[in-house]
Amino acid sequence: MSSLLENIVESSKIQEKSDEKILNMSVTNPDIFSVIVDRYQEAFLRKASQIILNDPETVRDIVQDTFVKIYLNAGKFKVQEGASFKSWGYKILINTCFTKYKKLKGERAFLSDLDPEIQELVPSKADGVLLEQKLDTDYVLSLISKLPVILGQVLRLYSVDGKSQKDIATIEGISLGAVRARIHRAKKELKKMNLRV
Repeated sequence: MSSLLENIVESSKIQEKSDEKILNMSVTNPDIFSVIVDRYQEAFLRKASQIILNDPETVRDIVQDTFVKIYLNAGKFKVQEGASFKSWGYKILINTCFTKYKKLKGERAFLSDLDPEIQELVPSKADGVLLEQKLDTDYVLSLISKLPVILGQVLRLYSVDGKSQKDIATIEGISLGAVRARIHRAKKELKKMNLRV
């Protein structure tokens, strides 16, 4: 009986730890990785569903592949200023989604399906290394951090956290029109920054 109680107490202590600490612990104790899965599975499924529409089975496969990649690379993760486990995990998820999406649609269809404003930011195939950098969430977060706070907050909620414009209006306490205007202005500022990079 005391062993069961000890396990419960130990489990609750693990649950209180940061994502980064749990990931680090999972390198030597794989069972602990289930805490990361529990914390992020639903959010990852929602995010992947926004990219891969109308294909729940593929979305589940992508999320599973993402967790495998996170676990296999857990020992390589390093905490950096402005980049948490969450941003690193989402970067892996987004890259896995784009890889799968390109396979499903073919590269030409992939690019034509992108928002025209985003297409302009995608370099040619010859610049593949640059493409990875531009799709890298940490890179996007660093650009967003250079925007005025009023624009950066809204764009981060929209493009990184995947919030709807309606949800952002509620969170920020502003009108839906103001949200749209800020997202539009933020995208224009990002384009200017991108041209200078």
